Amino acid sequence: MPSVEAGSPENRRWTLIAVCVTTFMLLLDITIVNVALPSIQHHLKADLTGLQWVVDAYALSLAALILTAGALSDRFGRRLLFTFGVVVFTTASLLCGLAWNIETLDVARGLQGIGGAALFATALALIGHEYRGADSFGAIAVWGATIGAAVASGPLVGGILTDALGWRWVFFVNVPVGVFALVIARTRMVESRDLGAVRTDLAGLVTFSAALFLIVFALLRGNSEGWGSGLILSTLVVGVLLLVVFVIVEARQERPMLDISLFRRPAFVGVSLATFAIGAGMFALFPYLSIYLQDVLGTSPLGAGLRFLPLTAFVFLVPILTRGIAQRVQPWVFAALGMLLVSIALLLMHGLTTGSSWTALLPGFVLAGIGIGLANPTLAGAALRAVDPARSGMASGINNTFRLGGVAIGVAALGAVLEHRVSTSLASTAHVHSQKLAAAVSSAGTRAVGGHPALKHSAVTAFVSGLNAVLLVGCAMVFAGAIAAAVLMRVTVADPVPAVKPPAPLAEESRGT
Repeated sequence: MPSVEAGSPENRRWTLIAVCVTTFMLLLDITIVNVALPSIQHHLKADLTGLQWVVDAYALSLAALILTAGALSDRFGRRLLFTFGVVVFTTASLLCGLAWNIETLDVARGLQGIGGAALFATALALIGHEYRGADSFGAIAVWGATIGAAVASGPLVGGILTDALGWRWVFFVNVPVGVFALVIARTRMVESRDLGAVRTDLAGLVTFSAALFLIVFALLRGNSEGWGSGLILSTLVVGVLLLVVFVIVEARQERPMLDISLFRRPAFVGVSLATFAIGAGMFALFPYLSIYLQDVLGTSPLGAGLRFLPLTAFVFLVPILTRGIAQRVQPWVFAALGMLLVSIALLLMHGLTTGSSWTALLPGFVLAGIGIGLANPTLAGAALRAVDPARSGMASGINNTFRLGGVAIGVAALGAVLEHRVSTSLASTAHVHSQKLAAAVSSAGTRAVGGHPALKHSAVTAFVSGLNAVLLVGCAMVFAGAIAAAVLMRVTVADPVPAVKPPAPLAEESRGT
């Protein structure tokens, strides 16, 4: 295999292509699956918890491992970890498509998240290694547009694949993309690493991952086990305690995967809280909106994807149209304004009735798309600007952790609210006291009572009541994020927090086998 020089135009181009293709693929897997969830539920007979884990297993493993993956890439090599990520993600995608029950699919989604963490953690590092100076802005802009395109096209692509080929092809489509990326990684990328990275933060990895898992598990199982049960209470308490232990462990590390001192900067705290809020309050709503469109209103997967377009199109277009303005205003302005618009949008969606059509969501979809388009890129950029440049990689990792952690916790929390409200509504309107039926209606809408026509109206009433409740909860979360952005991101610190340790120079190795 011929050697490829670091920084050569050909190598740079192929590296950017590989990074953008894999980023598109792994982010598409967050949004594309939402539209396929009702079909997955129908074919695999999944309950609400199993369906929630399809989203949460992926988001949770991504959130828990991004920081660790970044540290491992610094120590063992960015190209090596990128290759590992491609192999794991592609293999897991194949397993997802072949899944014979919901448990297999959930496990495979968790494996996808492990591969995705390796890919996402190395993306900017690989671009930064090949593109320097002014060229890096153009390369990062292309990568940013790729993220917008993935978010915008996910529901539509998911609808097309599910309608035309079946839900399994939502995952099978990743396989040829992964093979393509693997060939580029092995033939066109050069290796780079941080010579100062000599150990792995295993204590931080274990405590953080376990804490996230236990908190999400408790939220997912709270309704079925009982919120006052010993299992749920002990799981929540241990999860919170492990987070405290994680903070203590990181504060004592010489090279922590999460530098606690970054949170001495109010602006960074504001960005992190706002990022978590939009993930938990807005992005976590997509699975339940998709179930509403398909299993209550009766649209096809493609129809649901088309109805999401007014939202996703603005998510993609607004950053492009406002790019010039965004450079002239303080980051907190667009972040707070965007979050405020999203909270108003969720309030507009609230108030659904059993007779509502999908157009009742349309004004909220449009306003939410504009708000996300303003807030999302601003928050990502502000996370980097709020810290010393030497810490930009860690800041980016923390920002992605808060975003994906917000999605994972939000899906679980909103699902708990939805199921509780559905259960209450069924008890009052149909005099049915069954947690099992409430969970079925929450995950499958009217299909859950297909054999009992007399319960159809009660099921619709219950689901609509539950969806209205989660829209209000989401609105409150995003509004709190808007307040955090407006107040904390405006606070400036004269002297930047010093880095724990200056980064060591990169060791470059040309691919020469």
